[in-house]
Parts: sequence; structure tokens; C-alpha cells
Amino acid sequence: MATAKKPSSVLRSVLGILSAIFIGSAIGSVIFTIGYSEMPSYLGTDPQTCANCHVMQQYYDSWAKGPHHAVAKCDDCHLPSTDIVNKYYVQLDDGMRHSYIFATKTYPQNIVIRPSSLAVVNAQCLTCHDVMTQQIRYVPDANGETVTCSHCHSTIGHQ
Repeated sequence: MATAKKPSSVLRSVLGILSAIFIGSAIGSVIFTIGYSEMPSYLGTDPQTCANCHVMQQYYDSWAKGPHHAVAKCDDCHLPSTDIVNKYYVQLDDGMRHSYIFATKTYPQNIVIRPSSLAVVNAQCLTCHDVMTQQIRYVPDANGETVTCSHCHSTIGHQ
């Protein structure tokens, strides 16, 4: 004598199938997003990666023509070299911010470096140019503020 399936086992089967579809879709979406955004390339140091976003192309082009292109890559100036944890924290923070701004199309017409990023860039300038700048780096300007490297040399990294 054949026994009919209980309603609870049918419900479990349907819920199992729906769960598998949902989980599969979520995993597929994550894999697609990682591939489409070229996310793995951001773990490297290739300056061309920074030009993945079309708004950064002019900055990449100006770096390529500038005086530092032979000695410094984007990461050398824009990520701290103090320790690996801080480096990847800044990279993740900047990357998430850039991704959000790019995805929502809310980036400004003229990109301006934010204060936390300016502090990183200035510290990186001093890492390479330490001896050369020892006597002038803490000289205040007319307003009593400490002058950053990019205050006078704003076109060095990007013309």
C-alpha cells in the first residue's frame, strides 16, 4: 500500500529548493560582482588598475607623464608604508568609498583629496624625501598652519 507524502515533507522540499536558489543566486551575484569590478586587480600594485574607473584616467595619464612615474606607483604615494594592517585598512576604506561613489555616480567633477588621504600622501612624501625636508617640514605658513608637501608641490604626482 502506497503512503502519501506528508504535507510537512513537501513544505520542507519546497523550502529546501527555495533556499538553494536563494543561496546560489547570492553566491553567483558575489562572484559576478568580483569579476565584473575586477576586484582582484586592486590587491596588486599595477598603476593601470587605478584607471579602471574612467574618472581616474586623467590622473593615471598625468602620473605617467610626471616626474615620479619611474620611481613610484600609485600605492607608494597613496597608501601608508608604516605597517601592512594600516596599508590594507586605508586601501579598503578608499576602495569602498570609491566603489560607492562610482556605482552611485556621485563623484565630483573635480576630484579633491580628502584630509585623511592628504595626510597619507604627505607622510609618504616625507618617507622618500626625509633628509631633504628635515629643516623645512615644520615651518608654519603665514596663517600658522604647517605646510604640507602638496601645498607647494601639488602637481608633482599628477600634473
